Amino acid sequence: QVHLVEPGGGLVQAGGSFRLSCAAAGRIFSRNVMGWYRQAPGKQRELGAAPTSGGSPHYAESVMGRCTISRDNAKNTVYVQMNSLKPEYPAVYFCNADWVDVTGAYCAYWGQGTQVTVSS
Repeated sequence: QVHLVEPGGGLVQAGGSFRLSCAAAGRIFSRNVMGWYRQAPGKQRELGAAPTSGGSPHYAESVMGRCTISRDNAKNTVYVQMNSLKPEYPAVYFCNADWVDVTGAYCAYWGQGTQVTVSS
């Protein structure tokens, strides 16, 4: 069993920033990819930020220039920092971890989601 725990979130002022963490625990495959998705009100969940095999992380256009993803491998924890927040940027942020295990099976797990509200 794998658990992704996302503490944090809450109310942030416009122009401010926040940093979320996601810690993975349980039977985690060593070669895993952890990323962040965001879901704005009334919209579908979209990939916000994730590492790529090419080195530079992928960022969605909606967060480009305001978002930084990082990871602490020793803690199996991934972080996302969002800066220069706008009032129209509230969303629920979901952590995702996935991998292909030794049998070739694709495994994907989600955090519970963290609500971030931006006040004007």
